[in-house]
Amino acid sequence: MTDTEIEITADLVRALLEEQHPDLAGLAIREVAGGWGNQMWRLGDELAVRMQRMDPTPELQLKERRWLPVLAPRLPLPVPTPVRFGEPSARFPKHWTVMTWVPGEPLDHGSISRGPQAADALAGFLQALHVAAPAEAPIATDRGAHPRDCTDGFEHFFQAVAPDDIAADVRAVWDDAVAAQAWQGPPVWVHGDLHPANVVVSDGTLSGIVDFGDMFAGDPAWDLAAAWVLLPAGMASRFFDTYEHADGAAIQRARGLAAMKSLFLMLMGQNGDRGLPGGKPNWGPVGRAALDRVLKGV
Repeated sequence: MTDTEIEITADLVRALLEEQHPDLAGLAIREVAGGWGNQMWRLGDELAVRMQRMDPTPELQLKERRWLPVLAPRLPLPVPTPVRFGEPSARFPKHWTVMTWVPGEPLDHGSISRGPQAADALAGFLQALHVAAPAEAPIATDRGAHPRDCTDGFEHFFQAVAPDDIAADVRAVWDDAVAAQAWQGPPVWVHGDLHPANVVVSDGTLSGIVDFGDMFAGDPAWDLAAAWVLLPAGMASRFFDTYEHADGAAIQRARGLAAMKSLFLMLMGQNGDRGLPGGKPNWGPVGRAALDRVLKGV
């Protein structure tokens, strides 16, 4: 445990609830595996406690508190919605939030067997999300840019994990994205971090979207990359047909961003294999499968 970490236990969660929301303190508390910036604990059957852990500032939780209640009512898939706020205290000097629980299994531990239904569900969700954002909506600081402005990040992932036998093809996809026309519309709401650990599945299809800490107003291509990162092979074309609003340039940008995101997943898998902090061993095969889908196109 480092200086920036605080050991979070069920006893601590219950003590915080007793201090600030005593009417919830009697509910069962169960740890949820995974998480890095925040740690999740089930609270009864319908709620969860999101504890700020490695995130250095409360910005991401405060963003979710501010905007998820605005967005959730018009989204066609369940998303976590804040219901109570936990404030820093002597017992725990960071923010925590009680949110609704989105049932299902994270896709990085599950699978999609009903591809057409999942493609339609994802397209419908992003259609509803990708509307013009208000002027006061958050702007991304580390994502959301045109691929041409993300070259350093791509190169880092590419040099670390791109397989030699497909490296030239991966770079060609990225170069095509860099050359694509920029987003011409108004900034729209973007989830910003759609990868297999941030969506849940049940009955073989998408059943919910979680972790909106990186949401921002900007280019929807950052979410459209999920057509390859999340959906089974052959489903990207159906997704874009259903989504309807992506032109050729948006698809170019999205495909390049999907390549970069796939490489990131592979690197996280490699870090997990090496036992490095934050590494996720099961993300390596997930990222490679996504990269193969990217190279096959729509």
